[in-house]
Amino acid sequence: MFDKVLTKNMDTPGSYGIAAYEAAGGYKSLANALNGYSPAELIELVKSANLRGRGGAGFPAGLKWSFVPKETGQPTYLCCNADESEPGTFKDRALMEKDPHMMLEGMLIAAYAIGAEISYIYIRGEYGLSIERVEAAVRQAYAKGLLGRNILGTDFNHDIYVHLGAGAYICGEETALLESIEGRRAQPKLKPPFPAVAGLYECPTVINNVETFACLPHIVERGVEWFLNIGPKGSPGPKLYCLSGQVKKPGLYELPMGISLRELVEDHAGGPRSGKVKAVIPGGVSAPMIPESGLDVGMDVDSLAAAGTMLGSAGVIVLDDTACVVRVAMRTMEFFQEESCGKCTPCREGTDWAAKVLCRLEAGSGRREDLDQLEFLCGGMFGNSFCALGDAAAWALEAALKHFREEFERHIVDGRCPFH
Repeated sequence: MFDKVLTKNMDTPGSYGIAAYEAAGGYKSLANALNGYSPAELIELVKSANLRGRGGAGFPAGLKWSFVPKETGQPTYLCCNADESEPGTFKDRALMEKDPHMMLEGMLIAAYAIGAEISYIYIRGEYGLSIERVEAAVRQAYAKGLLGRNILGTDFNHDIYVHLGAGAYICGEETALLESIEGRRAQPKLKPPFPAVAGLYECPTVINNVETFACLPHIVERGVEWFLNIGPKGSPGPKLYCLSGQVKKPGLYELPMGISLRELVEDHAGGPRSGKVKAVIPGGVSAPMIPESGLDVGMDVDSLAAAGTMLGSAGVIVLDDTACVVRVAMRTMEFFQEESCGKCTPCREGTDWAAKVLCRLEAGSGRREDLDQLEFLCGGMFGNSFCALGDAAAWALEAALKHFREEFERHIVDGRCPFH
């Protein structure tokens, strides 16, 4: 039996307040971390638990923390990526609206581990209620002595600032996020150096996602073995899955990492709204879609990578047999074209031309050579773009062409979309 931990308090009245959080045992893990572990021991604890980042790339959190150089003479910063702009994703919003203190406690644990005295929470500007709840939680934590000087009677000092984004998808990319905090145009920076060495204000910086921070109090409280016993060893722990699209029971599901995509869609989310499943996008629109025949894959970082896609933000979008894959590809490419920062030519031009070709195909004016042109554009974007946005756009379109090429061809032969 799987016991929920990330969402267990969400239905409690006033769950977003500090009183409800402390009544459920909140901030005890912080006290245990400050009094029972050295920073180095805490980093090793998280490394041993193999907590993979829950924001998209799946990089091990403890390993990222270990890259932070010591005794540089510079301040070390911690940033929470709460931008959550990936279509189909709403897990971080739920955590911030329903249980923001879990994220704050995780941030304090991480800050102590890496030696940071200042943190920034970068929240997507459209998340009005999340902003309200997080700002209130920060004020409550200060009032309780959980932020500021000498936290819980120790020599640990920490301040948290909430920074609002302006709705740009590119700010989910960590270096663009840092540029935005510093007041510049949000565009990715060249790596290396990586943020752990030269991040915010050119100082050592760790950036993790809301859900990643929310896992930390439970690892400190329950231990490494508990975490490793949930899901596969290579990618363990509880996971929040966002189910949307043409599915009977859309919503937020907390289940073990590694659950099969078929079980998630058919058993927990009730299956497709009509007919049968055609395809599923497993990790937000950046993740290549999987046809129905591939749904037995495990929903974890390594299994999905082996299947040619990715867990990403676990924004699971279900397409039933009434969905037009060409239209889905068109809408996806239009999104990437709109959100491209324009810094590099492959992404800026590739997404624009791919969107135009897909619009022509969907309108019934496509040509045979358009499919070759789309594949050529994908090849120009993938591996040649400055950041992962161009790669994601190409990867998503390539999967649609690979698995559903006959649908694209039918649009050309019939001179119209057969689904609308």
